[in-house]
Amino acid sequence: MIIIACLCCHATYGQTAPEAAYLWPEDAAVADKLRQWQDWKFGVIIHWGPYSQWGVVESWSLCPEDEPWCVRSGAYAADYHTYVKAYESLPAVFNPERFNPEKWAAACASAGMKYVVFTTKHHDGFCMFDSRFTEYKITGPASAFSKNPRANVSLGVFNAFRDKGMGAGVYFSKPDWHHPDYWWPYFPVFDRNVNYDPRKYPERWDRFKTFMHAQVEELMRHYGRFDILWLDGGWVRPAGSLTEETRPWLGKNQWIQDADIPAMAAMARKYQPGLLVVDRTVHGAFENYRTPEQQIPEKIPPYPWESCITLGDNWYSTGPAEKYKPVHWVVHTLVKIVSMGGNFLLGIGPDKSGDMVPEVYRILEETGRWMKQNGEAVYGTIPLAPYSSGNFRFTQSKDRSCRYAFLLLKEGESLPESVSLPEDFTGRQAIITLPGWNGNLSYHILNEQAIIRIPAKFRKLTKSTPALVLRVTH
Repeated sequence: MIIIACLCCHATYGQTAPEAAYLWPEDAAVADKLRQWQDWKFGVIIHWGPYSQWGVVESWSLCPEDEPWCVRSGAYAADYHTYVKAYESLPAVFNPERFNPEKWAAACASAGMKYVVFTTKHHDGFCMFDSRFTEYKITGPASAFSKNPRANVSLGVFNAFRDKGMGAGVYFSKPDWHHPDYWWPYFPVFDRNVNYDPRKYPERWDRFKTFMHAQVEELMRHYGRFDILWLDGGWVRPAGSLTEETRPWLGKNQWIQDADIPAMAAMARKYQPGLLVVDRTVHGAFENYRTPEQQIPEKIPPYPWESCITLGDNWYSTGPAEKYKPVHWVVHTLVKIVSMGGNFLLGIGPDKSGDMVPEVYRILEETGRWMKQNGEAVYGTIPLAPYSSGNFRFTQSKDRSCRYAFLLLKEGESLPESVSLPEDFTGRQAIITLPGWNGNLSYHILNEQAIIRIPAKFRKLTKSTPALVLRVTH
């Protein structure tokens, strides 16, 4: 038997500001969209680009910082300039003929995911959409894939996921390391930041901002209905917005790179009413929800949030050496996040062929099997104190008519014959059931605990389940 305890002032240029309070959207359409998004709970973020040809980290090997994620490897690694030239020539050989976004969308929808965020442009500046403002794109003349009828990858991805009834989000990098008005060829590059002072060369910086806004406008106008604009590259930010976490990102020069996100958001929402804007780490009116990366907060944050965490070692399938976490990890991570009121954005991506590897499809299928039975305890729920106790996590329906207790099980662990929940959680007149299983469960009260028997047939049918869910109603 498993037993749990009872539930009983204006900042100056370059100054580090205290963490800003969260601002709930004033626009009613945005607020409505945010509440809808909070009910979705489970989404997918897909990274993909020509870097998959080498199986290297997305973009970061171009960044000349002495960090583990910037390490170069391969035949060109010894010389930075040779490496950059070879990297930027990858589109000429990147030809993902197995690209099939409908297959991705079907797998993600079956896994129980409700929305997608796709990398239309990462920091390397390569566009996975048909931008008319650059030739460095999947549809460009130097791209081996440009003559494929599905060359406009982003359009195909968004349409495929929308056809499955899923929400759509644009990942867009504010910095662009390929653009000459961000990394100006006149000066060497030292780190991730713009390599000239925007205050000293304002015309050049204004040209870059115009370019950035124009690309976002293309996406907002010509690529269908969007729910989210997910802006990455938090070192591109206005003065007064620095925090202890973000100050080091600006390097030794601490040059402020204000991209005028208020104007960008206004433009985007003109074409996409109610659009959620997520200017990551730049707290304020244009970070409609916050995005802890590769982690789950220790305490429930007092704002809408989403943990983005990879299924493998990396954000996409880098090759045969990639290691993937099991379905138990996926379900447990989802339950832990949802019990704290957050959303889980699972990071996956195809390899250079344009397809996900079989292991990813298998894990998504197993996740979907669990979600099909137990999704009611996930979608549209809210936290229930004490949120967790031992191997249990808790949620409740928004109208508080149903309580849910999740018992997280280890791989290979069998379902117990009985579990115990505190009497003040269940009550003496409770109806206790299992989602997807007919009939009420028998239980009795002993020492202020409800001792609940799990049917033998159910235990046999679900012997490898990652988590048992109990529904409690009155």
